[in-house]
Amino acid sequence: MPTRERGAALLTVLLLVAILSVVTAVALDRLTLASRMTRNIVSADQGRAYLLTGEQMVANLVSDLVAVNADRTTLQGGWLGRDQTISVPGGAVTVQLVDRGNCFNLNSLVVGPEPAGGVEGDTSTMQLAARPVGIAQFAALMRLLGVDQNAATQIAISAADWIDSDSEPGNGGAEDNYYAGFDPPYRAANTLMADPSELLMVNAMTPQVYQRIRPWVCTLPTTRLSPININTLLPGQAVLLAMLAPDGLGLEQARQVLAQRPADGYGSVNAFWTLPQLVRLALPEDVKNQTVAKTRWFEATLRADLGGDQVSEIVLIDAETQPARLMRRQWGDES
Repeated sequence: MPTRERGAALLTVLLLVAILSVVTAVALDRLTLASRMTRNIVSADQGRAYLLTGEQMVANLVSDLVAVNADRTTLQGGWLGRDQTISVPGGAVTVQLVDRGNCFNLNSLVVGPEPAGGVEGDTSTMQLAARPVGIAQFAALMRLLGVDQNAATQIAISAADWIDSDSEPGNGGAEDNYYAGFDPPYRAANTLMADPSELLMVNAMTPQVYQRIRPWVCTLPTTRLSPININTLLPGQAVLLAMLAPDGLGLEQARQVLAQRPADGYGSVNAFWTLPQLVRLALPEDVKNQTVAKTRWFEATLRADLGGDQVSEIVLIDAETQPARLMRRQWGDES
């Protein structure tokens, strides 16, 4: 080979080596990514399988918890909010159980017939009408949490309009005609809320107000007034008791009532309402009746951790009938 061509040949070889190195690096990177994706898919499928099994275990746990005492659900046994870990091949499943009745049920903003057999069935055909008592309680809850009174009232009325069946807005509320002016336009749901995040679509609601009230609201699949359990409500949740009588029962008094609760709970709802701090309130019977001594709705958060790969879900369990039954499943963390 002529001397003048040796440099060009070497340059060509080096260029080929560089190109092959880049191709090899890209191929290895894609192979690694594909391997990780495959592992994640396998882990997710395995994790969901473990969680589906865990659901049945939680339902059995709830059935046993309710069966311990026929007339009340108390904090005895330390079950509320405690993480319980179950070892599984390749990792662990963690379960946390809470009383989901102790929240404001957004669907209690309306009144309507309960579907036959409990809460199953198509709720889209139910005739729902705004419930003044539920609206007042929701507005009171927001005021107790520091939301401006006018804004709280407007949000509560608008949320009832969002759910009820008619197209006539309440005083300060909003229906389809209002939401049609947005870009993009949308319509009110006119059916029960499936998730509290629907509040973000409601007139006068802001992300700041939503974040403030989010821990205190829920969407139970029923229009019954929020079932507050006087035996499991914690002093830190006193705002849910105070919202029943915001002008007559302050937060501090509500905390005292809950802090002085006997270890085995109050024997009955009637005994609870005869307490000196409460007897003077003279609340309507429908409000008194929404306080209960036994929990119907439980919520369980399940998390599967398989070597760093995590899958989670939240399930709603109905303990009104035995055995307890799963009513709703939500994959991922709470919104």
